Amino acid sequence: MKLLRSGAFLALAFAIAAPAGAQNAVTPMTPDVVKSYGEVRADADFTLREVMIPMRDGTKLYTAIVFKKGAKNAPILISRSPYNAHGDVTRTASQKITEILPAMDAEFAEDGYIRVYQDIRGMHKSDGDWVLNRPIAGPLNKTGIDESTDAYDTIDWLVKNVPESNGKVGIIGSSYLGFTSLMALINPHPALKAAVPQSPMVDGWMGDDWFHNGAFRVNSFDYMVEMSVGKGDADAKIPRGAGDDYSAYLEAGSAGDFARKWGIDGIPGVRKLMENPAYTPFWSLQAVDKWLAARPLSVPTMLVVGQWDQEDSYGAPAVYRALEPKDTANDKLSLVIGPWRHSGVNHYGYELGDVSFTGDTAHEFRVKWLKPFFDHWLKDAPDPHTPPVLTYATGINQWEVSQKWDDAKMTPLYLGAGGGLSFTPGAAGHDDYVSDPAHPVPFLPRPLSMSDRKQWTTWLVHDQRFVEDRPDVLTYKSAPLDKPIHIKGAPRVDLYAATTGTDSDWVVKLIDVAPDTTPEAASQGAKPANPGFELPLGIEIFRGRYVHGFATPAPWKPGKVENVRFDLPNINHVLLPGHRLMVQVQSSLFPLYDRNPQTYVANIFNARPGDYKAATQSIQRGGATASAVLLPIAQD
Repeated sequence: MKLLRSGAFLALAFAIAAPAGAQNAVTPMTPDVVKSYGEVRADADFTLREVMIPMRDGTKLYTAIVFKKGAKNAPILISRSPYNAHGDVTRTASQKITEILPAMDAEFAEDGYIRVYQDIRGMHKSDGDWVLNRPIAGPLNKTGIDESTDAYDTIDWLVKNVPESNGKVGIIGSSYLGFTSLMALINPHPALKAAVPQSPMVDGWMGDDWFHNGAFRVNSFDYMVEMSVGKGDADAKIPRGAGDDYSAYLEAGSAGDFARKWGIDGIPGVRKLMENPAYTPFWSLQAVDKWLAARPLSVPTMLVVGQWDQEDSYGAPAVYRALEPKDTANDKLSLVIGPWRHSGVNHYGYELGDVSFTGDTAHEFRVKWLKPFFDHWLKDAPDPHTPPVLTYATGINQWEVSQKWDDAKMTPLYLGAGGGLSFTPGAAGHDDYVSDPAHPVPFLPRPLSMSDRKQWTTWLVHDQRFVEDRPDVLTYKSAPLDKPIHIKGAPRVDLYAATTGTDSDWVVKLIDVAPDTTPEAASQGAKPANPGFELPLGIEIFRGRYVHGFATPAPWKPGKVENVRFDLPNINHVLLPGHRLMVQVQSSLFPLYDRNPQTYVANIFNARPGDYKAATQSIQRGGATASAVLLPIAQD
């Protein structure tokens, strides 16, 4: 038999290799790119639909609809997000609905809920233009289009076009998604029956995200860059390398100098921050709690926040204060404060940093309270009697139900001589320290990185001994407690202070100091021994130029004592016998917040190197100017 010529042999080989039924043979030069691959296989236990829902102005929003196969007469649970809705329904490449959806959706998905995620306008796969925390239609927004109208139009389309639904809709989401959940409550669609805004962005100047009491959070720049480029898909980063954030921001100069150095000062979100440093109508007219206060409460709402929320601790309690007077029967509004970080309610709640809890508190909450709340309003399940207020008492690790929040009597804890703390004021005096902007107090031990999730999500529970011995940090400590103290509410700073400069920041920390006792060895299953652990219960900052009004910044008169008042975050915590109370006072928390030059300038973003000057700070105690932290002590 004659040998085949090489060309004929290869043709025969390729023909043999081609799969049966193939239209074209595969050759070494066949292009190796396909248009798509269907990850959802026939045996998947879910149905996934991806649609473009039209809004009233013609803009179409990408929406992913997913539910377990066989669902019928099912409620809809929606989240409206700037963070990639497609990614929210493809967490894992799997054929199981509980694996493709976020962990917090598991119980809902298994129970036949229709889960909907949507890209808000201008982000990812949606059409239109993205506007950061798009203001409500009104003085700041003349278009007639906002997140409330988009929520209304989306719900209207869903109840008319998803045949598996029962026509009842709930909304849920954390952070920015908490903001969009609140917006759905403004002129709500009749089908919207329940809402759970979690850690919502409510007032970006007063205490959510961008500023806290006027002090600027510099990592807001990173957020603006990431969100503003390529509809959020570009993964844009400020290319400053991976070094110590403390050095990177200090060497740049002012926060404005940092923005100009990296060429981000033209990004609209960055400009909004830098050109509006005071609480003018630019910010005050964007405050969501004020929008809601002007409207009736018609949709049952559960507000959720973490006790150690490192991003949006202000919003949920602010909305609670705005809406609670409207809840005359005490049955439409709930406030939940759990022992979590930002958005921790949707993940795992065994521990936070070095602080441990009893079991998975986040999962426990979702199963015992969150899902029954939605089941009642969306599935006509029996009334679960959702608590008006549900908080987790850290220190004794147990959930507590209250009828109201933040109604405990305020008890002053006075700063005393010799670094003491007492419930009785002492003789008049003052304690001084030098605050030098060239050597600001770090908010974490160096080297630090605000993009490191482990550092960022746990900094509010970090042991404060790392700054206790700094000469620019005043530390006051009580005697060991002989009985428990139950703090339940928002502690209030009542500081009398003076400076030799013409501006200053004031940082106050309330801390629980553990006794010097040692548990069993870690080899026996105990947490690593940490006697004397200084657990922050609340850390907050106040920019001094606003002492007489957030909209009216003004220089301090050197040496003049001013009364600085501001709240610490809301907490439920029990200090046990043998523990001590501690208060720390300082004038910087860097680089989380930009440095105050301590010389008054019109706009700190434009402070020059020569404006940054050391100043002597004086904290008054006792007498007529007795500095204190007012504690909301529950009468158990």
